[in-house]
Amino acid sequence: MKKLFLLFFILSALAGQAQRYANPKPFAKDITVEDMQRHLYIIAGAGMEGRETATEGQRKAAAYIEKEFKLLELAPGNNNSYEMYFPVYADSLQELALSINDTGFIAGRDFSVNLADNNPASFRFSEVVFAGYGLSDSTHDDYEGIDVKGKLVMVWSEEVASAVPAGSRRGFSGFTQQMAAMKNGAAALLVINKHITPTAVKGNMYVNRYRETQRINTFYISETLAQKMIGPGYAAQKTGSKPQAYAANIALSFNKATITMQSSNVLGILEGSDLKDEYVVLTAHYDHLGKRDDTIWYGADDDGSGTVTILELAKAFKKAKAAGKGPRRSILFMTVSGEEKGLWGSDYYSSNPALPLEKTTVNLNIDMIGRIDPSRKHGNSANYIYIVGDDKLSSDLKPISEAVNKKYSKLELDYKYNDPKDPERIYYRSDHYNFAKKGVPVIFYFSGLHPDYHKPSDTPDKINYHLMQKRAQLIFFTAWDMANRNGMLKRDIPLQ
Repeated sequence: MKKLFLLFFILSALAGQAQRYANPKPFAKDITVEDMQRHLYIIAGAGMEGRETATEGQRKAAAYIEKEFKLLELAPGNNNSYEMYFPVYADSLQELALSINDTGFIAGRDFSVNLADNNPASFRFSEVVFAGYGLSDSTHDDYEGIDVKGKLVMVWSEEVASAVPAGSRRGFSGFTQQMAAMKNGAAALLVINKHITPTAVKGNMYVNRYRETQRINTFYISETLAQKMIGPGYAAQKTGSKPQAYAANIALSFNKATITMQSSNVLGILEGSDLKDEYVVLTAHYDHLGKRDDTIWYGADDDGSGTVTILELAKAFKKAKAAGKGPRRSILFMTVSGEEKGLWGSDYYSSNPALPLEKTTVNLNIDMIGRIDPSRKHGNSANYIYIVGDDKLSSDLKPISEAVNKKYSKLELDYKYNDPKDPERIYYRSDHYNFAKKGVPVIFYFSGLHPDYHKPSDTPDKINYHLMQKRAQLIFFTAWDMANRNGMLKRDIPLQ
């Protein structure tokens, strides 16, 4: 009996090794230019309306990706669902009013607010304290010698201020003014702007509904309105008069409602064999910037290119499994949303993982691999890919990546964005970083920025499909190795 068990163990081990060393090239051929083009003209087509997070366009894109996962017979990746939903919030303006000595003024012309920063409140003040630049730091304190506790404070904005103190210029911003007013106990803040923009009826989306601290309610007012509030004192303040209080009956009202929406990540799993409880996670974000009036931001490269690559990778691995050459580890194919808003979808997944992160050997993330970077002046720009993050968490990653590329793809691997001093900070700007923060080794595949980045002109006709195919095949070969090797990748380099 012991001999039979030993024989079975040896045969199982050999079968695993055979899978690892099976030739992936026949299956890489299933990643085709024709299918990439077909998918991308749909994903980045007018019907998807730019795929903005928590919009109908994003939901259409999610439905398309889910349909493709089902056609490939991938298992639902989030319990029994292909979609992992997360909440998204936006503020809707209910009331906004400002009056001086019982005379009302017009929102959007005379004054405005930031919906996200303000909280519902009404105020009635009998005076306003002019506090100059509204700064309070180690080099300059506009609040020295004045009491603003519980009072309304008025300050210059940077565009109106004539001469910001030299030591404070670098730190001069609306945020630092708000913090200074709060530190000194002010109840509300008026900031004088040269240009008042129309007040948004609906504010920007956000996912963090709760905050450790609340900002002071801030109203942005015109110079004309400031003059009406403090009269002749305005000219005195222009010439550098000391901060002081001015009598005026000022009423401020603000109210908003919070709209709760949702977005989703789309997850499909191809189950592995003898190491099926360990995982390779392949990601790309499918959201983009959406639609404004009749203008659509198509997002073909950013990140339609990554999204359709995920579909092609899933197809190739599925063909391999059908041929008896499936991966030893399970593979999660995941397209996430909310990346353009602040890496929301990947952050939600990494905080609520459908699969244990400690059993996730690697995350290979794909964000923009369909174009050529015009700023790249060295090497062969028709045969390269930027590799980001392979030197950050695991000493295994770079040698594997380079060996796979040397054996199969022979692309130029460009490490420009691995430099910690990279001014673009690309390593921190896509979804892989939320996996890296949790200790999962990552590689981010990227072909670089271009003049159509974040513009409506990022369209499918501008994609270099043959180069995109070659890049996708490199990712396939790399994922193949990591899904089939005996051990998980080491985690031996501290997070940067």
